[in-house]
Amino acid sequence: MIIPSLLDTDLYKFTMMQVVQHHFAEAQVEYRFKCRNADVDLSPFVEEIRDEIRHLCELRFTRDELEYLRRWRFFKSDFVDLLGLFHLDERFVRISRREDSPREIDIAIKGPWLHTIMFEVPILAIVCEVYYRHHAPAPDFAEGRRRLAAKIAQANAVEGTDFRIADYGTRRRFSRAWHGEVLATLKRGMPAHFVGTSNVLFAMEQGLTPLGTMAHEYLQACQAVGPRLRDSQSFAFNMWAREYRGDLGIALSDVVGFDAFLRDFDLFFCKLFDGVRHDSGDPFEWGDKLIEHYQRMRIDPRTKTMVFSDSLNIPLAIRLYEYFKGRTQTSFGIGTNLTNDLGYASLQCVIKMTRCNGQPVAKISDEPSKTMDYDPSYVAYLREVFQVPVAPPGATR
Repeated sequence: MIIPSLLDTDLYKFTMMQVVQHHFAEAQVEYRFKCRNADVDLSPFVEEIRDEIRHLCELRFTRDELEYLRRWRFFKSDFVDLLGLFHLDERFVRISRREDSPREIDIAIKGPWLHTIMFEVPILAIVCEVYYRHHAPAPDFAEGRRRLAAKIAQANAVEGTDFRIADYGTRRRFSRAWHGEVLATLKRGMPAHFVGTSNVLFAMEQGLTPLGTMAHEYLQACQAVGPRLRDSQSFAFNMWAREYRGDLGIALSDVVGFDAFLRDFDLFFCKLFDGVRHDSGDPFEWGDKLIEHYQRMRIDPRTKTMVFSDSLNIPLAIRLYEYFKGRTQTSFGIGTNLTNDLGYASLQCVIKMTRCNGQPVAKISDEPSKTMDYDPSYVAYLREVFQVPVAPPGATR
């Protein structure tokens, strides 16, 4: 089995699931898979992936796992009790070869949001590990360790313990075993800078801090479950604050573009949230605009945190740290570059929510290359409502 535990996922799946349980338990959703690598053929692995998903759906939370979750103050007792009864249901997932493109596969997830939210991360980890089992059957772990040692040396050369790196690499890791080795090596090799992991199972097993708040699907779903589309971001942030009362205070900024985010992120939210996460677009421009926004709100940016998580590596994290040092607090979530850097091309796979309660939902990224097969008429309407212009071909915003 590739996935040994339902904890082998990102923390933000649990934090969002609790909000769903308490506020949107009746919501029905759909997710779709997309592999952005044009030259990758996943079609030979459909049956193997299906078998791994079947094993995933046989898992249950153990007593020790539930007690671990119960230790964190932001998880409520009734939510952990629900997890004690929870399992993933295979009937909500469909996997097949795409008839219009035989080299591609289609993974569709459809059902109650409360019962499907936990599929995304383990399914993506399954797809990646199955692929590398066949394309790198004798992995060059020596090269991976050499590269990891070089990253650690680069990070340790940075002065100051406020240079903080976390692992965000579960979804596109090379394998679960390699992921575990990477985390143990980071913990041992750069204790001054390595602050935790998004993976809850490894956090429990290796004594690390689990990290994460919200993902794009949460704000996308609020386009359908909220009172009005134009108010969906404000509604999402209000509901988050209602649930967590000051905990888990990092807001996500790129669901309908950063400019639209800033229009909604008013003085109330600037004071309420501890910081903001960057996940698309130029990170330097993004940070400058966020600092200017805080200053306009008469808030000292040095009291807030910018979390960078878009296609990071150690050199880029160091550049961002040095650029913003003294102007704000920073933290860096590095994914694929930590957990899948053995010399092989990495898979660029995603699973995104496409519908909620029967209506389309979408994300408008600040990076045009991050495309998804959303309903084009709905995307056009979303752009109009949030005043998001269409980027010229080849341009970035």
